Amino acid sequence: MSGTNIRRSVRLLIMSSTTEVVQGSSGNSMLQVPSRDQRGSRKRTRKAAELEATSAEVDVNVVQDATPDDDTSARKSKRRRGTRKRRGNVQVEDALEGVAHDEETQDDSVTMSAGKGDRSQSKKRKRKQVVDEDAFVDIEEKKPRKKRAPKPEPVSIIPEVESKETTFKGRLGYACLNTVLRNKRPASDSIFCSRTCRLDSLEKNGLDWVKDLGRKNVEDLITMIQWNEDNHIKFLRVSSEMFPFASHKIHGYTLEFCDDLLAKAGALAHTYGHRLTTHPGQYTQLGSPRAEVIDAAVRELDYHCEMLDRMGVGIDGVMIVHGGGVYGDKSAALERIKETITSVLPSKVRNRLVLENDELCYTAEDLLPLCEELAIPLVFDYHHDIINPSSIPPSEIIRRANLVWARRGIRPKQHLSEPRPGAVTVMERRAHADRCESLPADLPDDMDLMIEAKDKEQAVLHLYRIYGLQPVNHGSLRPPNPNQTKETKGRKSNKRARAKLDKVAVEECAEERSEEVLYGEDAEEHEKVPE
Repeated sequence: MSGTNIRRSVRLLIMSSTTEVVQGSSGNSMLQVPSRDQRGSRKRTRKAAELEATSAEVDVNVVQDATPDDDTSARKSKRRRGTRKRRGNVQVEDALEGVAHDEETQDDSVTMSAGKGDRSQSKKRKRKQVVDEDAFVDIEEKKPRKKRAPKPEPVSIIPEVESKETTFKGRLGYACLNTVLRNKRPASDSIFCSRTCRLDSLEKNGLDWVKDLGRKNVEDLITMIQWNEDNHIKFLRVSSEMFPFASHKIHGYTLEFCDDLLAKAGALAHTYGHRLTTHPGQYTQLGSPRAEVIDAAVRELDYHCEMLDRMGVGIDGVMIVHGGGVYGDKSAALERIKETITSVLPSKVRNRLVLENDELCYTAEDLLPLCEELAIPLVFDYHHDIINPSSIPPSEIIRRANLVWARRGIRPKQHLSEPRPGAVTVMERRAHADRCESLPADLPDDMDLMIEAKDKEQAVLHLYRIYGLQPVNHGSLRPPNPNQTKETKGRKSNKRARAKLDKVAVEECAEERSEEVLYGEDAEEHEKVPE
């Protein structure tokens, strides 16, 4: 059979397999138009058949052209013909099976559209069922993450200390962070009160998310107060970062949402006889010549005051600020500080305000006359007075300052820190040591003394051991860093902080501040929350 005849036969076979004769409504015979699926099947079948026909045509031509003298070529051609024939048969059979399958799945071609719609819905239901079953299996197989068991407290070798004597009977305190609680493992068990965030995180996650950080900070403050009581520490500075952006000009908010937790923290401190104070940051400038800087300072102080008020903290809960900048004219700056205190600050804020001498701009002697005139107590900082001394001795400053405290009926407080080992320059000496090794000679016996040291509560316990001031729980002790350097481990002033200092026109002496440290005594451990 020639190749042309083979192809013609295959076409007739395809048409007969995909076209049926059906009875019309009038009883006349008519050809049924193949459906789209049938046409697709016919096309596949035709392609396979044509492939077979081509193979057969080639075989015929090869046989006709073969010569008796070329036996080897004829045998090879015969083998090739057999292989191609087998392949062609398989393809034709597959194509015809596809046509048969299409015919079986389309029983009623007259109701083809409706049937197709039903099958489509059925397939969708089957797919949905499969997806739902897979999802169900995934949910069943997913196991909740097990919470890590807390690691046991480390067993440390605590070196002995040199014993010293003192008549001091006051309280020692620390600022903002408890290193024992902060370093708990796993990290999810860590306890601290300075969770904060960036402004873009606030705008992205919303104010309620930021308020949740504040709630968690207050909850951990309660834990810290209890830890302090268990370790005989009754004096604590509350972190200024308790409520992120609470004093912001645009995103600021009141603390009413956390009233119950704040009241609980304050009640616990009152029950134990603990003193809680605050220390707003270095940007709280009461003597700035710029109105917007004064407004920001007032908002910041008002926020701290609200926090103390909602905790029910009494008059001993003071807010400490530095004199700030001199702006090229210290006398004029002092007059602006006076004007802000007397004419701008709300009375509730003014009643909690106290001033502190600093290591660069204002000595205790500079601030004392203003404090005496306005009845604003003065916190004397021993470390600052060593770096930026007054012309009058510390004993005289303390005596005069205590008179103002007594006039206001507030228990006096002071600050103590020491420079790091090996510090020589002013900037090196500003950085606080990890711990203090001695109490100052002029310290009154009944003073509340805030220990501003990098080891926080460990610095307090260290002095307890040296002077025998309180019983010490050995399990709460951590060894000191044996390789303490003169460099600070506090916050670093980056370019953004530097730009902010310039923006608010901080005084000349602030412009000379170290690129390494902003006010060391204000340094807190700030935690950026994952977004």
